[in-house]
Amino acid sequence: MCDLLWSDPDDRSGWGISPRGAGYTFGQDISDQFNHTNGLNLISRAHQLVMEGYNWCQDKNVVTVFSAPNYCYRCGNMAAIMEIDESMERTFLQFEPAPRRGEPEVSRRTPDYFL
Repeated sequence: MCDLLWSDPDDRSGWGISPRGAGYTFGQDISDQFNHTNGLNLISRAHQLVMEGYNWCQDKNVVTVFSAPNYCYRCGNMAAIMEIDESMERTFLQFEPAPRRGEPEVSRRTPDYFL
């Protein structure tokens, strides 16, 4: 399980060596098998930067949710939070990139989940 959760999805089948130098890559055959064996329908992961804050892959067997907007003040990426309701429907809240240091603060509305 550790190899799967700390590795990155890939378009190729099977396991591969990660180009990031740590962990592995895994294909849709691996996520299909893992989900089936464990009675799951989704692998949700969070340690890989994605520009829109979240990214579906492998026929929606895997989702990456990245919650650090403008990672290290240099990537310009959005952030996201995945919400799952009582009927297991999934929606995403997306957040604009954080301003770079020295830029004026952007006023934002407090998300409802903090109220």
